[in-house]
Amino acid sequence: MAAQPATAGHAAEPTPAVAATARAEQERGTLLSIAPLGKQNRAEVIAQAKESGLESGTARHGVASYRLTYRTITPQGRPTTASGLLALPVGTDRHHLPPVVHAHGTLAYRGYAPSVAEGPDRAVSVLYASAGRAAVAPDYLGLGTSPGRHPYMDARSSASASLDMLRAARSAAPKLGAGLDRKVSITGFSQGGQVAMALARELDAGADPRSRLGMLAPVGGPFDLDGSELPGMFDGRVDPQSAVFYISFFLTSQNRLHLHPLYNHPGEVFRAPYADYIEDLFDGSHPAEDIAGKLPGRLEDLLTDTWYKKLQHPSGALLEALRANDRTCDWTPGRGVRITLYTATGDRDVPIADSQSCARELAQHGATPKIVDQGADADHSTSFFRSVPYIARSLPVAR
Repeated sequence: MAAQPATAGHAAEPTPAVAATARAEQERGTLLSIAPLGKQNRAEVIAQAKESGLESGTARHGVASYRLTYRTITPQGRPTTASGLLALPVGTDRHHLPPVVHAHGTLAYRGYAPSVAEGPDRAVSVLYASAGRAAVAPDYLGLGTSPGRHPYMDARSSASASLDMLRAARSAAPKLGAGLDRKVSITGFSQGGQVAMALARELDAGADPRSRLGMLAPVGGPFDLDGSELPGMFDGRVDPQSAVFYISFFLTSQNRLHLHPLYNHPGEVFRAPYADYIEDLFDGSHPAEDIAGKLPGRLEDLLTDTWYKKLQHPSGALLEALRANDRTCDWTPGRGVRITLYTATGDRDVPIADSQSCARELAQHGATPKIVDQGADADHSTSFFRSVPYIARSLPVAR
């Protein structure tokens, strides 16, 4: 029997997919579980920081860490779950803790996410918490315990998952004897710099009435893919092996995200033998160190002639994907928002031009961002380790 058309006064029933999307939007940030990850006293916090290469001078208290699981949405708006780290100080008043969000850098392996691994991202979050703050570190979609593949360099979905992690942290805190202040500080490294900027834009636009943006301090963020990052891969500013890894991850991930795919078969983009297995390398189960050993050292050995040229002169769906992720600095920060962009002249993963481009764009909106250059002798990782002490000392602490 044919479906009857809707008549006046009788709205058509939403389809199951539309209803599921609407429900997913309403349930965003719903806390599903809290898993204790253990406690560290101050001496252990300091030892962990030093082992990770972090300056530990701001450590004041012990820290209790937890993995939160919460509801969020996919890039297509469908319901999914994600995880993240919440670190809280112990042995001090926890009723008015300033929250700080730390967004991690590029991870291909889900097992290296902050709520799962004892790595630098957890160490820096614990260090921030030890000074008397609530540290929130989202794992992102497809990493940690989140299902599916990570939508790499999709700033919009990484920001939405991070926003929902902050919401979940606000729900978890009272259950753990703590309370979070309204004003939020945001930082992040590398890919996390882009995520931090995108999250800050959302918060400043009123995405969560319980949160207000205070300080923003990204480190080495790829804010200008089309104008700085991608050109740097062909003019020598980006290390060739880094360029191979980033391009492989970006193209295979972005190809799944858009209505109009970048390519129909990997062989259009990647040379043999890489086309046969490159998409499987980025399924979340392979650490970066293993992936690097299965890829060539130069873009010209990775890409077909057509795509080697196309990446130097992007157009069509590729250009749309780049520009969709190049809008994170295109907003007007509210009065009183402090923005510091940390970078390094010696960074050969994310050239300093990315931060300079972001600063110009923010300035066009009336902001006055500060750029801190960690020097010509600082590579990508060094720029992070040099920046953390400045960030740690400038973050607000509990009243």
